[in-house]
Amino acid sequence: MKVNTTRFGELDVPDTLIIRMTKPVLGFEQLKRFVIVETADFEPFKWFQAVDDPQVAFVIVNPLLFFPEYGVEVNPREIDELRVSDVRDVDTYAIVTIPQDFTRMTANLQGPILVNTRSNLAKQLVLVNSTYRIRHLMLPGGRPEPVHAEAEVKEPVGV
Repeated sequence: MKVNTTRFGELDVPDTLIIRMTKPVLGFEQLKRFVIVETADFEPFKWFQAVDDPQVAFVIVNPLLFFPEYGVEVNPREIDELRVSDVRDVDTYAIVTIPQDFTRMTANLQGPILVNTRSNLAKQLVLVNSTYRIRHLMLPGGRPEPVHAEAEVKEPVGV
């Protein structure tokens, strides 16, 4: 399948790598298909590129790389939607926001994206009774964002 993107041009992606969202990314409910794009110069970060909108791509990362204590308790009903037979087949990602001042880079630990690597089904969870926040600072010594109403709504990089 040909996937047009604003960042990477036209990508030739095998259908077997297209990820289908069973529960979409909040605010992007119309986007149901994504592909993970990896580039060596961007590691450990990846791009979660929308198949049906060339302009939408989220920066994602395995949250354990920055938050080794991170853990998600998932209701069995939630995991059933992904047709998971072995939890080792599930990759967890956090959407990252990278502002101009990269010391303020944050990860959304309250809304992880789970991807079943066997079925290529995915969903964004919303952890309601959690101590995790939408914007966890990722770098030690990073300066927290100012707290005011406008800081609450930020678009991920590339949107």
